[in-house]
Parts: sequence; structure tokens; C-alpha cells
Amino acid sequence: MENNTLTDHAYDGIQEYDNPLPAWWTYLFIGTIIFSVGYVMWYHTGAPGRDLATQYEMASAENTRLQFGKIGDLTGDEPTLMKYANKEEWLKVGAGVFKTNCISCHGREGEGNVGPNLTDEHFKYVRKPEDVYKVIAEGAGKGAMPAWGNRMHPNEVVLVSSYIISLRGKNMPGKGPDGNQIAPWPAPPPEEPETDQAK
Repeated sequence: MENNTLTDHAYDGIQEYDNPLPAWWTYLFIGTIIFSVGYVMWYHTGAPGRDLATQYEMASAENTRLQFGKIGDLTGDEPTLMKYANKEEWLKVGAGVFKTNCISCHGREGEGNVGPNLTDEHFKYVRKPEDVYKVIAEGAGKGAMPAWGNRMHPNEVVLVSSYIISLRGKNMPGKGPDGNQIAPWPAPPPEEPETDQAK
């Protein structure tokens, strides 16, 4: 301690030794500043595919494709839609697609915003389950509802349709009825027995 020099200032009669930061700390601090410049240049300059949001979307899409390997290619017919509207595992996938693409118009819970409330019994362009798929895939209302068939994987269109079908009857508080009250959805098809894939 004898070799340390005192600073030339004091607080209430208390003086401090002039203890410089350790060299390793100083170099680490300078290194983080240099690294941050490269990080900003790489991730925040607007180059396509480099930002974290795009990388997340790509990773999420790849994970979804792997999941779709379990169910193959789905079609938007009534039995398929009603089957997946009653499968909790796949409803979560449909809910994820909904929350990514649909909440700005239909609200977080489907309660309606600019678009109609999807949780009541009234529908404008829908009479049966496959109409939900058709509206999502092809759009409706002269573009008020955009066509998503060319923006999503076909299975995503089916699964988000099934998710929307599952929202009916929850009657979330939100936008009032829009359209006409329609007949109840048909019952889901009976479960097929699991087959042993190893045989």
C-alpha cells in the first residue's frame, strides 16, 4: 500500500488512493465497444436475413416444417378442419399462426378489432367449416380480408382455420355481431386407431 499514490481530492477529510482499473478489465471494456460496432453493422443495417426477427422467423418456419412431417399435407375439407379443431397439440400451432398474422385485425383472443369478432355465433362469409379455410386462403370483402393462401404454408392455413373454428362460442367481449347466425359446426370425425409405423 505504501507505493500507492493519493488522489488530490478529499471528501470530509477522507482521501482516496489512485488505484487504476486492472488491465484485463480495461481491455475487456474496450473489446466490448469494438464488438458492439461490428454487431450493429451486421444485425441492424437492414441487410436482408440478418436481423434477429428474420432469423427467428426462419428458425420457427423450419421447426414448423419439421412438425408438419408428422401430419403430411393437409386439405381444407370439413373432416380435416373439424379433426384439427379438436386436437390440442395442433391448435397451439394454429394459435401461433393466428397470433403472428391475425391479431391486428381480429384481436389477441379473436374478439374483433377492425375485423369481425370470431368468438360469437355470427359470420359474414362463412356457413360451414370449409368456408373459414376458403376466406383465409382466398380472402374476402374485396380485399378487406387479405388472401393468405400464397403467404402461408398450406398446413398453416388449415391449422389456423381449425383454430378459428375452435374459437366459436367463446363469446369474448369485443366487437359486436357481424353477419348472420349460422348452424352449429358438425361433430368432429371419429378418431382413427393409431397404426404401428414400425411394421
